[in-house]
Amino acid sequence: MNNLTKWGLSHPSHMNEERLLARIISEQRGMYKLVCDRGIYNGIVSGKMMNTSTERSDFPAIGDWVVIEHTGDSKNTRITDILPRYSILSRQVAGKKSDEQIIATNIDTIFICMSVNHNYNIKRLERYLSIAWDSGAVPVVLLTKSDLCDDIDEKISEIEKIAFGVNVYPVSIYDPDSISNILDTYLDSGKTISFVGSSGVGKSSIINMLLGEEAIKVGEIRNDDQGKHTTTNREMYLSSNGTIIIDTPGMRELQLLDNEEGLDRTYQDIVILSSECKFRDCTHTKEPDCAIKKALNDGRLTETRYNNYLKLKREIAFFERKQIEKEKLKNKKRRK
Repeated sequence: MNNLTKWGLSHPSHMNEERLLARIISEQRGMYKLVCDRGIYNGIVSGKMMNTSTERSDFPAIGDWVVIEHTGDSKNTRITDILPRYSILSRQVAGKKSDEQIIATNIDTIFICMSVNHNYNIKRLERYLSIAWDSGAVPVVLLTKSDLCDDIDEKISEIEKIAFGVNVYPVSIYDPDSISNILDTYLDSGKTISFVGSSGVGKSSIINMLLGEEAIKVGEIRNDDQGKHTTTNREMYLSSNGTIIIDTPGMRELQLLDNEEGLDRTYQDIVILSSECKFRDCTHTKEPDCAIKKALNDGRLTETRYNNYLKLKREIAFFERKQIEKEKLKNKKRRK
């Protein structure tokens, strides 16, 4: 097995003497660490890529397969091209901008980590599920710090009612079997998995257990049972069994992009109910024989879940309007 096959290679590895295929394994402030058949190198984007890129998403991200050229320095390279991505985990950048921030690419499974203490939040989980489904990867929910919870079965049942087709597992670093027995199902040589979630939910601790070493610094637990934020950069690790693991920083804001498909997948119950309304263009307000209103009245659909769905729909619509405005400005500049 060559060096790149270990890191999930699915493309011809060697191109020619000057141009090589590599994978981004770390990024920080425009600097990249990448692995190729010849070893690990530092990389920067080429001048051409810098000049032709118009969006943040046009630049490399962790997990990307890229084409590199040597710069003359034995350990430094230029990134000239990005190969097509088969999955993209992204969100809208924090703040008022409507740019896309790519968190990681070419992922097979996304583990959404949510602790069962103060971090437990169904609305936030629905956001994570929408983004995960839209990425093209398979989401799995991990309820971390399960040793701190007295009603874990109730929480699992609550999540299973809204996370259709998603496996939900309680895990605790004080119960190694809860992690190894479950995650062994998803660990496979050449596969790429990623862990996402809020700060302090225990992502780094779980990854350290999977790697069998303290690869990531872990913050101490505070008196209020909330872990400290430790991961500040996106980093890729290679486990002993060949699984590629991506750790990501905790995200305070999780704004959606134009991921209608991911939203519909997360809210399958509402989509199905909408299709049962008498009128195809039903607004679910005053129309007769509205399946949504009936479900709200008889308790099959809660106001909280439906309102969160509407809120996320508005976010997506807002993002789409901003993108249209940006495209108009670009076209105007091109004409000038």
